[in-house]
Amino acid sequence: MPIPAPLQLHTESVRPEWIDYNGHMNVAYYVLAFDHATDAFLDYLGLDQDYKAKANVTTFVGDMNVTYKQEVMEGDPLRFTTQLLEFDEKKFRYFHCMYHATEGYLAATNELISLHIDLETRRVGPMGGEILLQLQKVAEAHAKLPVPDGVGRVLGMRRK
Repeated sequence: MPIPAPLQLHTESVRPEWIDYNGHMNVAYYVLAFDHATDAFLDYLGLDQDYKAKANVTTFVGDMNVTYKQEVMEGDPLRFTTQLLEFDEKKFRYFHCMYHATEGYLAATNELISLHIDLETRRVGPMGGEILLQLQKVAEAHAKLPVPDGVGRVLGMRRK
Protein backbone atom coordinates (compact mmCIF):
# COMPACT_ATOMS: atom_id res chain seq x y z
CA MET A 1 0.00 0.00 0.00
CA PRO A 2 1.51 3.35 -1.00
CA ILE A 3 2.38 5.88 1.68
CA PRO A 4 0.53 9.20 1.27
CA ALA A 5 2.64 12.29 0.73
CA PRO A 6 1.99 14.13 2.93
CA LEU A 7 0.30 11.95 5.54
CA GLN A 8 -3.22 12.88 6.67
CA LEU A 9 -3.69 11.05 9.96
CA HIS A 10 -5.63 13.38 12.24
CA THR A 11 -8.74 15.55 12.34
CA GLU A 12 -10.58 17.23 15.20
CA SER A 13 -12.69 20.29 15.98
CA VAL A 14 -11.92 23.37 18.05
CA ARG A 15 -13.42 22.74 21.49
CA PRO A 16 -15.27 25.44 23.48
CA GLU A 17 -12.71 25.29 26.31
CA TRP A 18 -9.93 26.16 23.81
CA ILE A 19 -11.35 29.64 23.13
CA ASP A 20 -9.65 32.60 24.79
CA TYR A 21 -10.76 36.16 25.62
CA ASN A 22 -10.11 37.19 22.00
CA GLY A 23 -12.82 34.80 20.80
CA HIS A 24 -10.46 32.46 18.92
CA MET A 25 -8.39 29.37 19.76
CA ASN A 26 -5.75 30.12 22.37
CA VAL A 27 -2.09 29.55 21.42
CA ALA A 28 -1.67 26.78 24.00
CA TYR A 29 -4.39 24.72 22.32
CA TYR A 30 -2.72 24.97 18.93
CA VAL A 31 0.20 23.13 20.53
CA LEU A 32 -2.22 20.60 22.08
CA ALA A 33 -3.94 19.98 18.73
CA PHE A 34 -0.54 19.56 17.06
CA ASP A 35 0.39 17.13 19.84
CA HIS A 36 -2.67 15.05 18.93
CA ALA A 37 -1.40 15.03 15.31
CA THR A 38 2.03 13.98 16.60
CA ASP A 39 0.48 11.09 18.53
CA ALA A 40 -1.22 9.90 15.33
CA PHE A 41 2.12 10.15 13.46
CA LEU A 42 3.98 8.22 16.18
CA ASP A 43 1.34 5.48 16.06
CA TYR A 44 1.65 5.35 12.25
CA LEU A 45 5.41 4.86 12.57
CA GLY A 46 4.95 2.06 15.10
CA LEU A 47 6.11 4.18 18.02
CA ASP A 48 2.87 3.33 19.80
CA GLN A 49 2.23 2.49 23.45
CA ASP A 50 2.81 -1.23 22.88
CA TYR A 51 6.26 -0.67 21.31
CA LYS A 52 7.23 1.79 24.02
CA ALA A 53 6.16 -0.55 26.84
CA LYS A 54 7.93 -3.59 25.36
CA ALA A 55 11.16 -1.74 24.51
CA ASN A 56 11.14 0.53 27.62
CA VAL A 57 11.49 3.62 25.41
CA THR A 58 9.54 6.75 24.64
CA THR A 59 9.86 9.91 22.57
CA PHE A 60 10.50 13.45 23.76
CA VAL A 61 10.17 16.59 21.68
CA GLY A 62 13.63 18.17 21.55
CA ASP A 63 12.61 21.36 19.78
CA MET A 64 9.62 22.89 18.01
CA ASN A 65 8.39 25.94 16.14
CA VAL A 66 4.76 26.96 15.83
CA THR A 67 3.64 29.53 13.29
CA TYR A 68 0.16 31.03 13.48
CA LYS A 69 -1.25 31.92 10.05
CA GLN A 70 -5.00 32.48 10.46
CA GLU A 71 -7.29 32.19 13.45
CA VAL A 72 -9.77 29.39 14.04
CA MET A 73 -12.93 29.62 16.11
CA GLU A 74 -15.04 27.41 18.33
CA GLY A 75 -16.41 24.41 16.47
CA ASP A 76 -14.17 24.84 13.41
CA PRO A 77 -13.16 21.48 11.93
CA LEU A 78 -9.40 20.96 11.63
CA ARG A 79 -7.41 18.72 9.29
CA PHE A 80 -3.70 18.00 9.76
CA THR A 81 -1.00 16.92 7.34
CA THR A 82 2.41 15.58 8.33
CA GLN A 83 5.61 15.53 6.30
CA LEU A 84 8.76 13.70 7.41
CA LEU A 85 11.74 15.94 6.70
CA GLU A 86 14.69 13.81 7.87
CA PHE A 87 15.70 11.13 10.36
CA ASP A 88 18.60 9.16 11.76
CA GLU A 89 18.74 6.22 14.17
CA LYS A 90 17.94 8.37 17.23
CA LYS A 91 15.75 11.27 16.08
CA PHE A 92 13.46 12.56 13.35
CA ARG A 93 12.24 15.96 12.16
CA TYR A 94 8.77 16.52 10.76
CA PHE A 95 6.32 19.26 9.85
CA HIS A 96 2.60 19.49 10.54
CA CYS A 97 0.15 21.80 8.76
CA MET A 98 -3.19 22.61 10.39
CA TYR A 99 -5.95 23.49 7.93
CA HIS A 100 -9.51 24.62 8.39
CA ALA A 101 -11.11 21.38 7.17
CA THR A 102 -14.02 22.92 5.25
CA GLU A 103 -12.69 26.34 4.20
CA GLY A 104 -9.27 24.92 3.31
CA TYR A 105 -7.03 27.71 4.61
CA LEU A 106 -3.75 27.07 6.41
CA ALA A 107 -4.28 28.02 10.05
CA ALA A 108 -0.90 27.10 11.57
CA THR A 109 2.27 25.05 11.14
CA ASN A 110 4.40 23.06 13.57
CA GLU A 111 7.95 21.83 12.99
CA LEU A 112 9.35 19.36 15.50
CA ILE A 113 12.35 17.20 16.28
CA SER A 114 11.46 14.08 18.26
CA LEU A 115 14.09 12.15 20.19
CA HIS A 116 13.96 8.39 20.84
CA ILE A 117 14.59 8.01 24.58
CA ASP A 118 15.82 4.90 26.42
CA LEU A 119 13.87 5.04 29.69
CA GLU A 120 16.53 3.04 31.54
CA THR A 121 19.18 5.72 30.98
CA ARG A 122 16.85 8.70 30.25
CA ARG A 123 19.10 9.41 27.27
CA VAL A 124 18.65 9.42 23.52
CA GLY A 125 19.04 5.90 22.15
CA PRO A 126 18.64 4.04 18.85
CA MET A 127 15.24 3.05 17.50
CA GLY A 128 14.35 -0.53 16.66
CA GLY A 129 14.87 -1.80 13.13
CA GLU A 130 11.16 -1.95 12.33
CA ILE A 131 10.76 1.72 13.26
CA LEU A 132 13.75 2.74 11.15
CA LEU A 133 12.36 0.75 8.23
CA GLN A 134 9.00 2.54 8.50
CA LEU A 135 10.77 5.91 8.72
CA GLN A 136 12.72 5.00 5.58
CA LYS A 137 9.52 4.12 3.71
CA VAL A 138 7.90 7.42 4.73
CA ALA A 139 11.08 9.35 3.84
CA GLU A 140 11.10 7.81 0.36
CA ALA A 141 7.44 8.71 -0.19
CA HIS A 142 7.99 12.26 1.10
CA ALA A 143 11.26 12.88 -0.78
CA LYS A 144 9.26 14.22 -3.76
CA LEU A 145 7.49 16.86 -1.67
CA PRO A 146 8.81 20.43 -1.64
CA VAL A 147 10.26 21.72 1.60
CA PRO A 148 7.39 23.56 3.31
CA ASP A 149 7.57 27.31 3.79
CA GLY A 150 8.89 28.08 7.25
CA VAL A 151 11.04 24.97 7.77
CA GLY A 152 14.03 25.86 9.93
CA ARG A 153 12.52 29.23 10.74
CA VAL A 154 14.51 31.39 13.15
CA LEU A 155 12.65 33.79 15.41
CA GLY A 156 13.71 37.38 15.00
CA MET A 157 12.69 40.93 14.20
CA ARG A 158 13.62 42.69 10.99
CA ARG A 159 15.70 45.78 11.50
CA LYS A 160 15.03 48.85 9.36
